[in-house]
Amino acid sequence: MVDAAACCSTHLIDGDGSFNASGLDKFMKEVKLGECGLSYAVVSIMGPQSSGKSTLLNHLFHTNFREMDAFKGRSQTTKGIWMAHCAGIEPCTIVMDLEGTDGRERGEDDTAFEKQSALFALAVSDIVLINMWCHDIGREHAANKPLLKTVFQVMMRLFSPRKTTLIFVIRDKTRTPLENLEPVLREDIQKIWDSVPKPEAHKETPLSTFFNIQVVALSSFEEKEEQFKEQVANLRQRFYHSIAPGGLAGDRQGVVPASGFSFSAEQIWKVIKENRDLDLPAHKVMVATVRCEEIANEKYAAFVANKEWCELENTVKSELVPDLGKRLSAMLQTCFSGYDDETTFFEEGVRTCKRKQMEEKLLQLVQPSYHSTLGHIKSQTLEKFNKAFESALSEGQGFAVAARDCKISTMKLFDHQSEGAIIKQADCDTSKVREKCSNEIDAQIADVRNTKLTDLSTLYESKLKEALYGPVEALLQATNDDTWPAIRKLHKRETQTAVTECSAALSGYEMKEDSKKEFLSKLENHARDIVEKKAKEEAGRVLSLMKERFVSIFNHDSDQMPRVWTGKEDIRAITKTARASSLRLLSVLAVIRLDGDADKIADILVLTLLDPTKVAVKSSTTNDPLASSAWEKIPASRTLITPVQCKSLWCQFQRETEYTVTQAISSQASNKRSSNWLPPPWAIAALFVLGFNEFITLLRNPLYLVMIFISYLLLKALWVQLDIGAEFRHGFLTGILSISTKFVPTIFNLMRKLSEQGQRPTENRPHSS
Repeated sequence: MVDAAACCSTHLIDGDGSFNASGLDKFMKEVKLGECGLSYAVVSIMGPQSSGKSTLLNHLFHTNFREMDAFKGRSQTTKGIWMAHCAGIEPCTIVMDLEGTDGRERGEDDTAFEKQSALFALAVSDIVLINMWCHDIGREHAANKPLLKTVFQVMMRLFSPRKTTLIFVIRDKTRTPLENLEPVLREDIQKIWDSVPKPEAHKETPLSTFFNIQVVALSSFEEKEEQFKEQVANLRQRFYHSIAPGGLAGDRQGVVPASGFSFSAEQIWKVIKENRDLDLPAHKVMVATVRCEEIANEKYAAFVANKEWCELENTVKSELVPDLGKRLSAMLQTCFSGYDDETTFFEEGVRTCKRKQMEEKLLQLVQPSYHSTLGHIKSQTLEKFNKAFESALSEGQGFAVAARDCKISTMKLFDHQSEGAIIKQADCDTSKVREKCSNEIDAQIADVRNTKLTDLSTLYESKLKEALYGPVEALLQATNDDTWPAIRKLHKRETQTAVTECSAALSGYEMKEDSKKEFLSKLENHARDIVEKKAKEEAGRVLSLMKERFVSIFNHDSDQMPRVWTGKEDIRAITKTARASSLRLLSVLAVIRLDGDADKIADILVLTLLDPTKVAVKSSTTNDPLASSAWEKIPASRTLITPVQCKSLWCQFQRETEYTVTQAISSQASNKRSSNWLPPPWAIAALFVLGFNEFITLLRNPLYLVMIFISYLLLKALWVQLDIGAEFRHGFLTGILSISTKFVPTIFNLMRKLSEQGQRPTENRPHSS
């Protein structure tokens, strides 16, 4: 709801031109305007009668101006000038609602008050809203053009320059984009400014010195109310802090302090009322203006309704019209000739001006068709180029030659077709479209060229990867003194082969020498990257490779046969040999040696890690060579494993291979024990001396031997059935308990089996007969 007390609506000037000084003073007291200093802004609105000015102000500034009742017919609602306070906007903002122009109540010839009120609004306001219908853009009176022309002229003569913001509010916006409407408005305003006689001091002063022109568009309030309200709310935000630098209020140099606003406004209105320069234009000029504009509008409407034009306009949207320029030129010439014949006796200046405006409108009307035709020509040119270029490449023609020949032929076709689209009456320039077409062809050539070069690069990169990746991996895993020389030889051979083949393939592109060298250099760098990447991968799993190498050498002899630790092998020597080979692998993978520079990494690792006793002797006088994060004279970019990492890896390697060595030692000791099955000689002598009597007893009674043999078999059977060895693995007590529970069932099981074995011959006897 609008707060009427906050708005303080006041009838400032009545319909007869009387200034309400007392009402203005009361208004200033109610809104405390006198306390604002320079922190206030004045906004006014002007435009045709019943164009919705009051409705716009009420929604925009939350005022309560009287609005027209559409159900009672269209008539004058606002008489004179009303003003109100805009609540809720900082700084203090005063808005003035002006009587609508071109109203039937005042009559056709009574426009003096309209001009006076408009001039007053421009004189006292920081921001002026010019309300106009979207369909009235281009009309003389509906767009307030004559009124603005007079106001500009008189204002410059009567008042000191003050920059005012003119906001043209286009109501009931149609489908025509604002970016198409705004240039027309700005051009009309500039023409009005250029045509106004100016004092000598302002002969060359541009319009922007006095006015800041802005254009906004609003949807229909009746048909799209919600959209209208949303757009008005967005416009309202622009009036906040309007007097700040860069705000809508513009230049504040000529502003009157708020306390003197009442007196200033009254004096300005008095000067305007007494001025005699605001009369209507001369009758002759006015008649010429109206009539020439009517004839121009008739010719324009006839051209728009012309059947041939309508067919051309529809056809050119979807396809190319070869003779468009010739046909349009003839139609336009007929239209212009008819206008010249009917306006021969009118005032020359007006006639020429209106003819120029008609020409601009008609040329603006046919311009889209002209541009559509150029667009079709450009599209066909690009399509024909692509087909010709693809065909030339498929036939094996060189890339650069094919591109050059195809572009020349298709651009000749473009030039020929574009000549047929030129309109004689218009300043047709095909150079921009031609340049755009040429640029698009160049872009297409560049895209195809880049694609071809990318495919070529990918092809040879794949070949290099196939030629280098697997062999380098095999060489690095086989590590010996010739590993890196072999890798360098392989890398050089395969890189030279790829570069030679790729260089021959590039010859058809006519590349600059620098570009070609750069391309081949990238290929060479890729080959190097493959080797370095593979070396880094192998270095990343060097510990695993070292253990595999150690286990392979330790567990196999020189003929690659598995070792059997019989007790005759020198495990210490075998261990040292296996570790030396693993250490050689570590030294090979420690750095990248593609450049062939010699280093002492292998010697340092052998001396430091394989012969620690020698290092211990020297440690009192020299530092540990592996206590460093970099190898001497080896850059970080070539280092794969640092010295300190080598030392850490070696310690871990020794820990993880100790078990293999221990197992071999244990196996060797076990084999020695198993091969020596006889007891010691002293034990044999003791047995012979101590058991002599028992031995004689056994010889005299052979039955004892049979009983001992049977007892041995029974005990052996019980041992197997009870699995005594497995039972005692879980502990002595656990084994005793387990055997005691299974002893009796096992005895019975043995007896049952013996019984079954004894009965088997009896059962089989009938079969033997």
